[in-house]
Amino acid sequence: MTTDELSADLAAQLREKIDKPVFHLVGEAADALDRECYVVGGYVRDLLLGRPSKDIDFVTVGSGIEVAQGVARKLKGSHLSVFRNFGTAQVKNRSHELEFVGARKESYNRNSRKPIVEDGTLHDDISRRDFTVNAMALCVNEGRFGELVDLYGGMADLQSKLLRTPLDPDVTFSDDPLRMMRAIRFATQLGFDIVPETFEAIRRNASRITIISRERVMDELMKIMKAPRPSVGWVLLLKSGLLKLIFPELQALRGVETVRGVGHKDNFYHTMAVLDNVAERSDNVWLRWGALLHDIAKPVTKRWDDALGWTFHGHNAVGAKMVPRLFRKMKFPLNDKMKYVQKLVDLHMRPIALVEDVVTDSAVRRLLFDAGDDIDDLMLLCSADITSKNRDKVERFRANYELVKQKMVELEERDRIRNFQPPVDGVEIMRTFNLGECREVGVIKERIKNAILDGEIPNEHEPARELMIKFAAEELGLHPVQA
Repeated sequence: MTTDELSADLAAQLREKIDKPVFHLVGEAADALDRECYVVGGYVRDLLLGRPSKDIDFVTVGSGIEVAQGVARKLKGSHLSVFRNFGTAQVKNRSHELEFVGARKESYNRNSRKPIVEDGTLHDDISRRDFTVNAMALCVNEGRFGELVDLYGGMADLQSKLLRTPLDPDVTFSDDPLRMMRAIRFATQLGFDIVPETFEAIRRNASRITIISRERVMDELMKIMKAPRPSVGWVLLLKSGLLKLIFPELQALRGVETVRGVGHKDNFYHTMAVLDNVAERSDNVWLRWGALLHDIAKPVTKRWDDALGWTFHGHNAVGAKMVPRLFRKMKFPLNDKMKYVQKLVDLHMRPIALVEDVVTDSAVRRLLFDAGDDIDDLMLLCSADITSKNRDKVERFRANYELVKQKMVELEERDRIRNFQPPVDGVEIMRTFNLGECREVGVIKERIKNAILDGEIPNEHEPARELMIKFAAEELGLHPVQA
């Protein structure tokens, strides 16, 4: 097949891909105004990759608002929103979300990523795009319907799975530093490589990320965390120099220290392995954050002990205390999501301790009680945390891990421990001993709870009440009032 035949074949494929009523309708609205109109950006990229994409961006040479108004009149059940200050408009209905903007060129002030915008040509508009694979346009005007405009080799880069900037990458990243985060996010999501000259420009301009709002940075990190292998993005952030600026606590995990010939493992790359292990088995992004943060306190708890070697005592508890501060810094929600991640970090050593020790009913009951409905996610995290290269050790851990899981099932069926409330509550204790709210009520409740978790009594009302009366008399000098 000749080059011309290949081009003709590609052109036919592109026309077929956008041969949908909505694109013809937009083309008709643009033709009525004698305006050039193109589908641009991520939609074109995803269309060529066969990825689903709901939002469709259009660029018109001239007012995009006028074209949007014409589309809204033609598209049944649509709603038009106009943003005149930005020169953009949006048309939405149940099936589509269409964005319209006039072609423009941009210039930047060094201390801001907000551009100075002027009307421009299609060439100007495409030139300002972040990467060549996002700098392609498909015409929707009737006379050129499906014609590809590819000024910077975006199609070739798409086929080679490469990310590069259309123009000088130093200018591109200095003008809008968020594009450095986007490069790493696209590489992670799409499985593309960032070409060396573009990646080196990220390294040179990394310090510019400080002018970007924390919310925008964290939005990119969240998209990285939802990718099939999130570690790809975090390793690129590390190698680019961005990580130490946006998440120094994670950067601190990197490296190995050696004393007397004994080194600990590189906790950054261990964390990456755990994160990918979790991502293979769960789409729960907050569970993935739990995996990322599970060892976050190891740098601050690391100690050398002449008898034990390297220790990280209490890193789980210290890490749990760090979680609210990190969430606040990241502008993440300080709600049940934060508490969930905090719980995973706090408890992630508990199942491992059971695996390494004798698996007692009491220890399993307490784990079930403390983890509650999150026990399955915690066990998944702990399974993912087994990353040793020692095959015998891994097999032993996994065998004991299955034993812990089986004992959990048995105890849960028998004792109903998960999220249990002691069968004797505070109201009954106060009524029995004619007490108001006081320390003694809490002491009695704690004694009953521990007796059930330790298997001393079953999780039933009568045994719990009998223990309450006996304990109150012997330890607190309290006796039931006469009815």
